[in-house]
Amino acid sequence: MTQEQAVNRKARVGTVVSDVNDQTIVVEIERASRHRIYRKVIRQTKKYHVHDPNNEATRGDVVRIEECRPISKLKRFRLVEVLTERAVAEVAPEEIGQEVVDEVQRSASRAAEEAEAEAEAAADGAEAPSAEAPSDGAPAAEASGDETTSEAAPAVESSDGETASEPAAGESSDDEKAE
Repeated sequence: MTQEQAVNRKARVGTVVSDVNDQTIVVEIERASRHRIYRKVIRQTKKYHVHDPNNEATRGDVVRIEECRPISKLKRFRLVEVLTERAVAEVAPEEIGQEVVDEVQRSASRAAEEAEAEAEAAADGAEAPSAEAPSDGAPAAEASGDETTSEAAPAVESSDGETASEPAAGESSDDEKAE
């Protein structure tokens, strides 16, 4: 009277996301279903920790997994078979031209020379020209803000014969207010 009962086990197909751990892979299974009201297709993913005793599967493989007894805290599935292995692109190395190598070496040596020149200038105490200095040859006093003369507005002779300064932008003179 010892009959073996066939066990109905859930089988799933998914993609290996991680194979870092020994004898364990993480398989991501995606399922699509329609929303019951809006009828839009919703994609849901779930990750399963799967027992892989021979470390057969690698990242990117499509595998079939099956439900089994608990193997550890998270592992409740085991690997049945690897359906398709990941596609690895076979890329042949290209020869690098000698011109490219020479150009890279020249740019590296030029950068090293510039760094040495900056270090020497800093050691000598000489400051590099400031980026704030005007390039038109104006005196340094005007550039630094220590101006002794004020250039607010040029003097204009009014109709009364008096010399008055022009009002700044946005201001109106007394003559204009009277009119």
